[in-house]
Amino acid sequence: MKIRPSACLTKLEHGAWPDVIEKIRAHTPARVLAGRTGAAYRTATQLKLRQDHAAARDAVRTELDLNRDLGAGFIQQWNLFAISTMATSKDEYLQGPDLGRRLNENAQNEIAARCPLEVDLQIVIGDGLSVTAVSTQVPSLLPLIAEKARSRGWKLGQTFAVHYCRVGVMNDVGDLLKPKVVVLLIGERPGLATAESISAYMAYQPRAGHNDSNRNLISNIHGRGVRAEAAASRIIDLADQMMRRAISGAELKEELQPATWLK
Repeated sequence: MKIRPSACLTKLEHGAWPDVIEKIRAHTPARVLAGRTGAAYRTATQLKLRQDHAAARDAVRTELDLNRDLGAGFIQQWNLFAISTMATSKDEYLQGPDLGRRLNENAQNEIAARCPLEVDLQIVIGDGLSVTAVSTQVPSLLPLIAEKARSRGWKLGQTFAVHYCRVGVMNDVGDLLKPKVVVLLIGERPGLATAESISAYMAYQPRAGHNDSNRNLISNIHGRGVRAEAAASRIIDLADQMMRRAISGAELKEELQPATWLK
């Protein structure tokens, strides 16, 4: 469709975009074709930017609190407990990434005491860089993953949460519990589009020395990205591939169905 410049100007002068541009903007959270006043954003756009930036900062700085963020009923239902990495504060976690990749001694002891060994699927919840994402996505995503795993006859491990968590903590979990597959649901670094996006990092028999090349990732799990039902199905299908082929990471490609708009 061609848009005549004169038509655009006429509508813009009256504060309205052509319909095709409104449709484009409705399909993305990106600030495309946002308009301007002189060389600056319009006031409404500038205020929304500041609001989203504040939300992103809050998501990173907030401390994970299971009762507040997931609710007492959910904690009781899943018998959740929280442990910590070697980082002892949010500042230490942000400034020293390596500290978030290793479990502290108390955490290792508690996991060993409360979690079964050699399960098929071990799910871990990590605060990562967005507690907002954890509180928003985990209550719907965790039950879906568990239900789909049980429908395949898999043995599930005891889910737990990790404070000050980095992806590398999967190696310690693998060394301690020896599961076939570890799934880490971790808050993604928030941007100005959303602070509610969580990622699922996955690995087959993770252990010391593993790095990102040994892991697979399903990212952008949120309301305007990969929705919970689709994410759970992809996680289970990918875990199934890992178990059947005894590999993960760069050697394993996720088998995705073609997008409907490509058919």
